[in-house]
Amino acid sequence: MSATQIDSQVTVQTNGQSEPSFFQVLNDRRSIRKYDSSVVITEEEIRDILEIATKAPSSSNMQPWRFLVITDPELKKKLHPIAFNQQQVLEASAIVIVLGDLEMYTLSDKIYGAAAAAGYMTEEAANNFIANSTKMYPSLPAERLKEIVVFDTGLVAMQIMLTARAKGYDTVPMGGYNRDQVKELFNISDRYLPTLMLPIGKAAVEGHPTTRLPVGDITFFNGL
Repeated sequence: MSATQIDSQVTVQTNGQSEPSFFQVLNDRRSIRKYDSSVVITEEEIRDILEIATKAPSSSNMQPWRFLVITDPELKKKLHPIAFNQQQVLEASAIVIVLGDLEMYTLSDKIYGAAAAAGYMTEEAANNFIANSTKMYPSLPAERLKEIVVFDTGLVAMQIMLTARAKGYDTVPMGGYNRDQVKELFNISDRYLPTLMLPIGKAAVEGHPTTRLPVGDITFFNGL
């Protein structure tokens, strides 16, 4: 029996409450496109989901993700046609637009200063990381910098989806929307690159399971 089969029904006791196991969260996550519009997720809950999700790894710990959270119904209506009229944009409790900060290195002082203050590295090491980051990232070709940012925001987006599922909420990753119009609607500067759009809410219709290619068909050991 696999670890997935063993743990799919296991719950963990945390602060006196039952929470699904990691494997159960993985198995239960579905891409949901129909939401119960009466469900409201509080700002505190959204902040908690995002805080947990930001434990995701990133290049040089630059954490280039930024989150534009849309909960206002009027803004959702404006966002709806920009997202090609996908109904989940109107019905989900919140829409998280994940942005990539192309100038994330400007926060090197704050990132590595905090690591030094926490005792995770020496002040000398922190200063070296700051110097290297502020020199390297601005000198990268634009496409390479964009590639790094998109990769890292994909990591945090998956963390958001799994964290939301662990807390009983549903999501769907959306790449189908007009990025230029999003930037115009919210007056987003070229410093920030819109990547995924993530509706979060409660499913109105249960998501259906899907199949995956067998691991044997997609995995190669020590060469193709």
